[in-house]
Amino acid sequence: MDIDEFWNLIEQSGRETDGKKARLAWLRERLERRSAEEIVDFASWLLVARRRVDTWLMWGAMRALFGGGSGDGFWYFQMWLVGLGREVFERVAEDPDALADVPEVHRLLAIMRQHHTWTNDDWPEFECLDYVADEAWERVTGTAEEGLAEVLMARGYELCALPDPGDEEWELDDDEESSRRLPRIAQCMRELYGDA
Repeated sequence: MDIDEFWNLIEQSGRETDGKKARLAWLRERLERRSAEEIVDFASWLLVARRRVDTWLMWGAMRALFGGGSGDGFWYFQMWLVGLGREVFERVAEDPDALADVPEVHRLLAIMRQHHTWTNDDWPEFECLDYVADEAWERVTGTAEEGLAEVLMARGYELCALPDPGDEEWELDDDEESSRRLPRIAQCMRELYGDA
């Protein structure tokens, strides 16, 4: 499975289903039709994508937009970014401040602005996307998910269970610093909520 096939599966799952549960079931079923090697490929492309957005700047962008954001929350947010599809993902991976221009972000902010509650499908997290290859691997190979992890490590991938940003660390709760590093997001939030 090459990178184009990976993104095609991600995007097709979003087009052909409604909601995260249905999307995961669709992906799992499609992966189960493939070879174990292709499931490893899918998992490896997911790791590559996640690594690209595992940055302090992206974490700061998430916190500036949605407030809060633990390590777990940021980990699941990375999967949500993948779920937005290749074009959006590539744009925000290059420039986290570009999240200010993403329609799905604006939709979520509008719900917040109206003091409404997000549904489970609205939350900017997609934790279970991280497990879909493991589940398909178990079904196809008849072995535990640890086998997939072993193959990925043999391919040279470093596995971790929490964010490990590789860029410059900064104080994510410093509003001034956040505005300096993420000016479009800061402007978006000012327009949405006012200067207060």
